[in-house]
Amino acid sequence: MKVISKSLEETEKIAGEFIEKISMGIYNGAVVVGLYGDLGSGKTTFTQCVARLLGIKEDITSPTFVIEKRYQIDNLLFLAGQATLNFKLSTFIHIDAYRLESSKEAKSLGWNEISTNPQNIIFIEWPERILDILPENHIKLNFKFISENEREIEF
Repeated sequence: MKVISKSLEETEKIAGEFIEKISMGIYNGAVVVGLYGDLGSGKTTFTQCVARLLGIKEDITSPTFVIEKRYQIDNLLFLAGQATLNFKLSTFIHIDAYRLESSKEAKSLGWNEISTNPQNIIFIEWPERILDILPENHIKLNFKFISENEREIEF
């Protein structure tokens, strides 16, 4: 499905639809989401919207320099539709793989442990840098910069 977002409100609505879609899936381990797209295409903004919908109140910023940030999910109520998720999540992990030289570096950050924990949801910016360790069936989101106020999101 391809959609165009022209505002933060539209991106939040799309994030809600995305959560509904992934809540219907069956996962062996963590829910792993690869965010594909150029710089400025909306990956971090989308991640912020999903985090807010999952009840995270902290500011979500791109972990470009620290590589990984973890947030506790406090409220599993899906706020937009007032529906509960059909799986239990406790930790939201945001990874920016841009500065990683190889998958070996991701493994040294504890990838095997976080990716096998079914209570984790992991959002990875620049996943193409570590494709060889991602699950084959990871969720792929493609982002495209259309104009200053428009982004295309495909999932």
